[in-house]
Amino acid sequence: MYKKPSYNKKAAPKKRRLEVGQEIPLKIKRMGINGEGIGYFERTICFIEGALPGEKVIAKITEIKPRYMNGVVVKIKQASPDRVEPVDSYAGEVGGFELEHLAYPAQLEFKRDVIKQSLTKFRPEGYKQYDLRPTIGMEDPAGYRNKSQFQFRKIDGKIAAGLYKTNSHDLVDLETCSVQHPLTLAITRYVVDLLEKYNVFVYDERRDTGVVKTLVVRVAMETNEAQVVFVTNEYDLPHEEDIVADLLEKFPEIVSIMQNHNPGRTSLVWGDNTWLLHGKEYITEKLDGLTFKLSARAFFQLNPKQTVKLYDEARKALELSENDNLIDAYSGVGTIGLSLAKHAKEVRGMDVIPESVEDANDNAKANGITNAHYEHGGAERLMPLWAKEGFKPDSLVVDPPRVGLDDRLISSILKTKPKHFVYISCNPSTLARDLVRLTKSYDVAYIQSIDMFPQTARVEAVVKLTLK
Repeated sequence: MYKKPSYNKKAAPKKRRLEVGQEIPLKIKRMGINGEGIGYFERTICFIEGALPGEKVIAKITEIKPRYMNGVVVKIKQASPDRVEPVDSYAGEVGGFELEHLAYPAQLEFKRDVIKQSLTKFRPEGYKQYDLRPTIGMEDPAGYRNKSQFQFRKIDGKIAAGLYKTNSHDLVDLETCSVQHPLTLAITRYVVDLLEKYNVFVYDERRDTGVVKTLVVRVAMETNEAQVVFVTNEYDLPHEEDIVADLLEKFPEIVSIMQNHNPGRTSLVWGDNTWLLHGKEYITEKLDGLTFKLSARAFFQLNPKQTVKLYDEARKALELSENDNLIDAYSGVGTIGLSLAKHAKEVRGMDVIPESVEDANDNAKANGITNAHYEHGGAERLMPLWAKEGFKPDSLVVDPPRVGLDDRLISSILKTKPKHFVYISCNPSTLARDLVRLTKSYDVAYIQSIDMFPQTARVEAVVKLTLK
């Protein structure tokens, strides 16, 4: 029998066996959605912390998966022209500073590109033709965070206050923090001194013992009022009266001191019970000509200066008329809806945090706004309920958390079909995912990215949707 001759093809080179800790050379092609550099080693995609596009680096492998590897930069052989010296020495160690080594104009372009990457991944209808507008940035991208939320632990026998290293529970003591409002940091560092002075035990996660877990400080940038919340493992805060007295003497800006009880090992910052130690239960902030009451757990944007720009973009995109009924979903303390109330016939909003709803209604009353009302509950439940009651929204603005829109809410939106619809997103991935369903009934007129969090990989976007 005739046998077909075989031919020796050039054998494909075998991949080298790599190990965690090994160092490899890479050329960085682009940046990923979390601000990491992306390169390829022997056809395997590598995500490298601290690397920038166009750079040639030596990276140490920190994790090996079947289809990708993670690593960190150990040496830069050819630096990007956009690389700058970070202000904070711990940039790259903890979250919130992952782009501090990237020049600010390049950060703005990256954030527009992150939205493009997410759209390319999920491919909502017409995504290649979307108008992705240049990112709106800040004149001074520092000191913008009006709220700090620092964990307390003991390191080498001394009390430390800061944030965890990425993907760990190893605390980094933050004595400086360029993105925080200076008053939030000054109060936090003074509380460290007071706990040392009065020998108050901070939380030991391994033993599940100690008192103070977290300190939350929020500053109203327009009024300069400050609120301090001690999150504790136990009900009693030792030397409470002394600590309160010292804080008030040092910082006259403090008008509210609270305590929150959050016992045991938990990933949640807040417990269920919060009570007043001194002053008021809230601070007062002014935004876009309105006054807002902020209780301890109420959501409020972390960057008020950019928030004004964000709401201005939302207002332009909605194109409200005086006869429009507007629904403000995920309303928080009512900042978006109340800023739009004078342009609409009626505003209804909702939130799942009772304190936020109470603040929203109080804020409406305090500002003399009579055509806005807020209720406790999820948008996916209340929106269909209001529709049954005869309240049909002409306009809708949604500002969901990072998980995006609830599936039931999307179904309700597609059923009620508000004519004017603006989606404010803080997560490009869930935005792109939600647009897959929403574009069955809506076209995307444009997406305006806004930098609410300079020096981080996070980006906010205002999406104008028009009914087909």
